[in-house]
Amino acid sequence: MLTIQTILLTISSNELIFFSVFIAFILLVLLLDLGILNRENKIIGFKEAFLWTGLWLTCAFIFFIVIRFKGHLIHGIYSHQDLENIVFLCKHKIQLNHTDLTPEVFEANLRAYRNNLSIEFLTGYFIEYALSVDNIFVILLIFNSFGVRERYFKRVLFWGVLGALIMRFLFIFLGATLIQHFSWLLYIFGAFLIFQGAKLAIKKNDNQKVDEKNHPVVRAASKIFRVFPRYIGERFFVRKDRKLWVTPLFIVLLVVEFSDVIFAVDSVPAIFAVTVDPFVVFFSNIFAIMGLRSMFFLLTNVMHLFHYLSKGLAVLLIFIGIKMCFHHTLETWGLSNITSLIIILMILGVSVALSLLFPKKASTID
Repeated sequence: MLTIQTILLTISSNELIFFSVFIAFILLVLLLDLGILNRENKIIGFKEAFLWTGLWLTCAFIFFIVIRFKGHLIHGIYSHQDLENIVFLCKHKIQLNHTDLTPEVFEANLRAYRNNLSIEFLTGYFIEYALSVDNIFVILLIFNSFGVRERYFKRVLFWGVLGALIMRFLFIFLGATLIQHFSWLLYIFGAFLIFQGAKLAIKKNDNQKVDEKNHPVVRAASKIFRVFPRYIGERFFVRKDRKLWVTPLFIVLLVVEFSDVIFAVDSVPAIFAVTVDPFVVFFSNIFAIMGLRSMFFLLTNVMHLFHYLSKGLAVLLIFIGIKMCFHHTLETWGLSNITSLIIILMILGVSVALSLLFPKKASTID
């Protein structure tokens, strides 16, 4: 039986060091952002959101360069046998030269592996970032439905990201381990993504609202916790009559975490269409999630301009689902990771271009 303990025992020392340094970096930036640079709660302006979005895009690109030249260190690949084992285990789409195992050929194979790994990271990053747009809309609906003041958005998103780090770790490493043992799961994931894409394509963009009273998370939390009847500033907890109560802001945080879990059900399988290397999937997911926080403040006031983007995301999910279900045939036809990346960027680019060329009429904008 596969357990988290089993997964952790299979992680090598190189992987553990790389993973630990990565998590330490993410936590350091989060602490700098909320704990040192911005102690007070405030409304995030467009300029600050733009700078943070640019920062995370830059960090992701730097990480892409690191993988491009040092990606073999993630799994500790120091010999041809190490390389063969990782390529087989993670189903990387590269051909190794088995006829001549001279050092020169090993170096060429290693370069091909790093190039492929970096493209997998970049493709996964763009997929996750694109699918994050729908999650931004859902989070904004949650904030509006629960009447959260804009100055507290950042605090909720900060703790939401920490929760997402844990949930994504469990989702990704357990999912990758399952796929490595039961490869037929890729077909199930692919069919699921095609279904989700089709559902998104026919969904109407009507005004929506989260039912803050009957939401399943609200009902469950009300049975478990003592819920204080009103917001107490930025606080998640409050003491009254010598009893600990949770505030409505904490309930909002739980609802946001729940929405991220639902969101991960779509986004994580989508990246498995690109690679089943759990570290690449995790790194691309986390960089996109971190960028989601700043992009939230960047797009909240202009999201209505990109009304065709949801249709583009539907096409994207269907394309990825087809890629997962028919990956052997498509690879035979020459659909490489670079080609997939170009197609993904074209889908997103066309949907954004159509939104700007054919804007909604003022009376129909939500």
